[in-house]
Amino acid sequence: MSCVRRRSFLSLLCCLVVLLPLPAAQAAEPAVLRVLAWPGYADPDVVRGFEQRHQVRVEVTLIDSDTALWQRMSASGGRDFDVFAVNTAELQRYIDGGLALPIDPAAIANIRRQLPRFRQVAAIPGLVRGGQVYGIPYTYAEMGLIYDRRQFLQPPDSLRALWDPALRGRVLAYDGGVHNFSLALLSLGAEQPFRLAAEQWRPAVERLIELRRNVLGFYSQPEESVELFRRHRVALMLANYGTQQLQLLRAAGADVGYVIPREGALAWLDCWVVAAGARDRQLVEAWLNYMLEPEVSGLLVSRQGLGSTIAESLENRPQDRLRWLEAVEDVGRRERLWARVISGDRPARVLAP
Repeated sequence: MSCVRRRSFLSLLCCLVVLLPLPAAQAAEPAVLRVLAWPGYADPDVVRGFEQRHQVRVEVTLIDSDTALWQRMSASGGRDFDVFAVNTAELQRYIDGGLALPIDPAAIANIRRQLPRFRQVAAIPGLVRGGQVYGIPYTYAEMGLIYDRRQFLQPPDSLRALWDPALRGRVLAYDGGVHNFSLALLSLGAEQPFRLAAEQWRPAVERLIELRRNVLGFYSQPEESVELFRRHRVALMLANYGTQQLQLLRAAGADVGYVIPREGALAWLDCWVVAAGARDRQLVEAWLNYMLEPEVSGLLVSRQGLGSTIAESLENRPQDRLRWLEAVEDVGRRERLWARVISGDRPARVLAP
């Protein structure tokens, strides 16, 4: 082959190589949305629907407590995630810590589907800071009482039933220091359960120690509570997840009732929030919009038994007895003292510096 022909052949070969498609491994990777959420908020089929629609990949990380959520977000300054779900009371420290970014409601078209009381974000404590919106209301529940109908002649109507010595060893409560201090204050008749005054700490600690002595144990997840309720023939449970636990128990064949106690019930409103590490704001906004579609939001009701912000609940929720969570005076102190309470310490030891 002559030099001229050899050069022509090599040139043609190079052109063919350039025109050949790249191997799959070298193809452009799809964008990734990193979601931090509670169980049931981003089920696999829901995630697949979003991935297929937007040709992206979604990485979901699940948490089981407010403490775990804070640890995951604060460990990296919010850089490990694009969007997360948190209740309005907890949201304040994420804003203070620079872990949450403002949201442009105009970019979320499905906000118009929400019930009027959830569209009025300025009227919801904790959602607006400096004129900017930091959370999109997504789901809610109140912490009512679930009871075994076979063990009660009359439904319990007071939080004090959790402390009833006649039920010792047949009561379940939630494992969470922040909520439980508020619960203790409510049971003691306090009007304001979210701000402990100096003189209220000792009575609250003593009240929680009494609760520890009366309960079978403390749970973290809804499924865990159902298993304990059925296995140990529990009579009464403080339902941190409200009607979600009620639905799970009934699906498991338990004959249970549900009441809002006369002292009121703590109630939480979870919102989707943009994390400080958000890499693609348009993709995050697409996720927020998707979460408010009727088919997606409706699964909160049909699968989880939770409240949807775009449709009224069929459950009887007396609004005048719901105590919507607010930011507390000292999250760290509540959690530290709660850890001492459940470890078995006496009041003096729990309150020691």
